Amino acid sequence: MSEKIHILLVDDHPLVRDGLRARLSAVPHFDVVAEAAGAIEALQLAGERHVELVLMDINMRGMNGIEATARFTQAFPEIAVLVLSMHDKFEYVTQAMQAGARGYVLKDAPGKEIVLAIEAVMAGGIYHSASLARQLARPLAHDSQLTLREHEVLQHIAAGQSNKQIAVALALSVRTVETHRLNIKRKLGIDGQAELIKFAVEHAQFDAVGARR
Repeated sequence: MSEKIHILLVDDHPLVRDGLRARLSAVPHFDVVAEAAGAIEALQLAGERHVELVLMDINMRGMNGIEATARFTQAFPEIAVLVLSMHDKFEYVTQAMQAGARGYVLKDAPGKEIVLAIEAVMAGGIYHSASLARQLARPLAHDSQLTLREHEVLQHIAAGQSNKQIAVALALSVRTVETHRLNIKRKLGIDGQAELIKFAVEHAQFDAVGARR
């Protein structure tokens, strides 16, 4: 990548931010343009600086990272949010993706994985830490019921994308995506939208670097 990726760090621990800044500054096309100790400060900075990606912690004083991610995606839909957390529980991953996060990386991940995650997200993909991806990709008896295209739609649903976004990503019509959603729910015996999203996040398969096919 030749163009700079402008990054905002959001974490209430100064030492964590110092370590992240040092790690990211070693990558020539990364530019840490601002740091924030909390969500409110981060939202204000995003409105003042040229920010393309937010690296977001979950556990923060005041507004947590999940709520902050939802606020960011609503106020700044053009800014990608990548969650960086010590929590490896499904519930946190699910909540983060439903809030609009484009990826979820564990804090104990190698430095190179954070770099890969940022690049994957900025290229339009979704990224999960390798250990999370292995859990998310566990085989299911339901899998044989879905077509390859339905699997692809399910993966995009797991990323929290709308029908229109999925249609653009897969070069389909919105109506076709809606039909695939209905077929997936029928085959899996799922009734509501919330249940479908929960299933998708827990079971959709991601590759090692989180990129979409």
